[in-house]
Amino acid sequence: MNTTLAPVLVRADQAETVVDGPTSLIGLLADAPETGGAVTVNRARLAVGSPGAPPHSHTRAAESFFVLDGELQVLVGDEVIHLGKGDFLLVPPGTTHAFAPPTGREADILVIFTPGMRRFDYYRLLGRVHTGEAEVSDLAACSEEFDNHYAVSEVWAAR
Repeated sequence: MNTTLAPVLVRADQAETVVDGPTSLIGLLADAPETGGAVTVNRARLAVGSPGAPPHSHTRAAESFFVLDGELQVLVGDEVIHLGKGDFLLVPPGTTHAFAPPTGREADILVIFTPGMRRFDYYRLLGRVHTGEAEVSDLAACSEEFDNHYAVSEVWAAR
């Protein structure tokens, strides 16, 4: 156990919020540098009509979802799993996944990467793409840096 790492406390009113689309807010809670690489944590608030995150995978970390409120559909490989308030799901590294609220619903979720990986600059880039300050091609250009590898899923497209 690492006893040299200081506790990490982020008050709700101090968390940076990134607007990455007209229907999505990402609250940045704790990134790998602050947690000694233990975890990266964000809170995603997906409004009705949010496209969520497209199919992608991570090679170095598992991604976990805890539904604080609402409902969430999550692609895991070739299966779409429905989650409700209080449900938890861990997606192992290397597994293609995507997530969004079902049609007409919203979701408030806690997203946890273990081990932690530097992700906050990726979310900030998403925000810049949304405001037109960066291009979608910039996301693909940094896929290795942020361990975010986009994929195609006929299952997700058909849902």
